[in-house]
Amino acid sequence: MSIASDLIRGHTDALILSVLMRADSYGYEINKRIFSASSGAYELKEATLYTAFKRLEETGAVVSYWGDQDAGARRKYYHITLAGQKTYRRMVDEWREARTIINALLDEGEGK
Repeated sequence: MSIASDLIRGHTDALILSVLMRADSYGYEINKRIFSASSGAYELKEATLYTAFKRLEETGAVVSYWGDQDAGARRKYYHITLAGQKTYRRMVDEWREARTIINALLDEGEGK
């Protein structure tokens, strides 16, 4: 496991909420979007994904519902709530602040 994956893993909830900010979706599709957006560099493990869904539901950030079974298996869809949107924005703000601090610290080591 690369260090980058370890860093990203700490932001699983934000990544999922980011996808749901655009539209309701189901687990496999969310994971595909994350994989695609990372140019194939990062893919969530199924257990990690569904543990995150459970956590996000328990905190009221998302709600789930069963979609129509037009093409076979029923899919459980996730919808971001107003509380989830606020959580997402907070997480993005926290990430940007942490990124600024880390960049400043690393630039210090480069003598900038």
